[in-house]
Amino acid sequence: MAFLTVVVLLVLSVFTGRLVWVQGIRGDAIAAEAREKRMTSFEVLGARGEITDAEGRPLAMSVERYDISVNQRQVGEYKSTGTPEVPDGAAGVAQRLAPILGKSPAEVGGMLVGDRQFRYIAKNVEPTVAREIRALKLPGIQIDKVAERVYPNGDLAGNVIGFVNSSGVGLEGLERSLDDRLAGSPGEETYERGRKGQPIPGGYSAGSPAQQGDSVQLTILSDLQFKAQEALSAAVASTGADGGTVVVLDTRTGEVLALADSGSVDPNDPGDSTGGSLASSVSDVFEPGSTGKVITMAAALDAGLVTPLTQFEVPYTYTTENGETFKDSHEHGLLRLTTTGVLAESSNTGTVMIGQNLPQQTRHDYLTKFGFGARTGIELPGESPGILRSWETWDSWDRRSKFAVLFGQAVSVTALQATQVFATIANGGVRVQPHIIKGWTAADGTYTPEPAAATTQVVSPQTAATVLTMMESVVDDGTGGSAAIPGYRVAGKTGTAQNWVKGHQGITASFIGVAPVDSPRIAVSVILHNPRTSIYGGTVAAPVFRDVAGFALGELGVPPSGSQAQLFPTTW
Repeated sequence: MAFLTVVVLLVLSVFTGRLVWVQGIRGDAIAAEAREKRMTSFEVLGARGEITDAEGRPLAMSVERYDISVNQRQVGEYKSTGTPEVPDGAAGVAQRLAPILGKSPAEVGGMLVGDRQFRYIAKNVEPTVAREIRALKLPGIQIDKVAERVYPNGDLAGNVIGFVNSSGVGLEGLERSLDDRLAGSPGEETYERGRKGQPIPGGYSAGSPAQQGDSVQLTILSDLQFKAQEALSAAVASTGADGGTVVVLDTRTGEVLALADSGSVDPNDPGDSTGGSLASSVSDVFEPGSTGKVITMAAALDAGLVTPLTQFEVPYTYTTENGETFKDSHEHGLLRLTTTGVLAESSNTGTVMIGQNLPQQTRHDYLTKFGFGARTGIELPGESPGILRSWETWDSWDRRSKFAVLFGQAVSVTALQATQVFATIANGGVRVQPHIIKGWTAADGTYTPEPAAATTQVVSPQTAATVLTMMESVVDDGTGGSAAIPGYRVAGKTGTAQNWVKGHQGITASFIGVAPVDSPRIAVSVILHNPRTSIYGGTVAAPVFRDVAGFALGELGVPPSGSQAQLFPTTW
């Protein structure tokens, strides 16, 4: 008895000492350690902001969806109603879930069995499905709210909007370039969990709410964008072109009203795209061809070298003082053309005769002032600055270059750069930076418009007005007759140039125009790469301009022209 008493006292002493150590000396530290092991945290994603058109119509939005997951350790606790059709445990849970998820019980059951505390059963299910599952109160089945990115208009402006990856991160287009602001700020939830992962009733629970991202309003008009895409697709199909673009600019504000590229991607199903820029109208470059003659005419008029009535005898071929020979697209005899007639007939030889009197640096300076060789600054990713070599290298690179730039060769531009030249002429010689963002709406509903775009005076208002009138002759009495819009005065320029597009040599045919001339509102470009039915912009591109520009004028409520054209003579 004495021995047993001693043993018991020793054991009790050890237990007492251990108890004092655990609850007294180390009590707080051990409790904190145990609590830390019971804690679990997970991130709550903030909803991504919307992308809307200029009228507030959603182009990209995040909708309420739910992810269904399972804690496989808890599924076995399920007790059925006692009917043989629905057994206990994982088999019973599978029987209840399968018809709601549209899957077979065997498929669902395979996901429920195991020892994992977390496994997805289904992702992005609709709220009605989530509510049905929640009502069943199945053990181990977890329902988490998430946001799915959807694009309600399919491929409409898909080349501009881009898309996100499976984690909701912007991968292309505006979704990529504006990702930092569109993306919401994540929140966090933390709670104490039991052995099987369940929250402990009355245990610690805390969290910070997720913040929704800002929403962006674009300058794009959905109906006009649809019309531009539809007209472009029809033109590509009917001409057999490899592709093309249509750009519509507001000449006064620089707002991009439509930006269409053939083969636009549906952001809901982007396929194998690897990220970058989908908008070839800002990333692909080509020689502008005869549309570039507008810059030469503006420079020569602005420098006082010619007037719209200056007379020229224009041959089919013309040889410069350094021995370089140029020719027109059509063989002809000696033409008696005014400066206006040279532009209207799109004469290469006449343009060289006019532009050769401009110093090389002056030629380069005007190309630069009109925006060639530099990015426009539009908010889309992947914009190219184009190709404009230094004027000092023109002779060493190619003796023809200093003359070729006068009629849109030896220089490469994007469709947007080419369009802004005509918008500048229509805006009294003031270049307005093109932009596609109208404003932002914060999560609290506060709307902030974008600051006014930067402007640059390129040529004098008088020069711009004169060139605009000269371009009107292109439509009324020149190569762009198919661009005429009933009731409106139209000015523009056709273009045809040899180009390397997507690694293949071919022809780029184009028409870029302005309407209405008496009160300019829009500049529209139509670019078709390698059309098979005709190489001339006046034949394949001008009719597309007529359709898109006519629709745009109606959408914007622009009244028909209230004055008659007072054109300059084209011949003498």
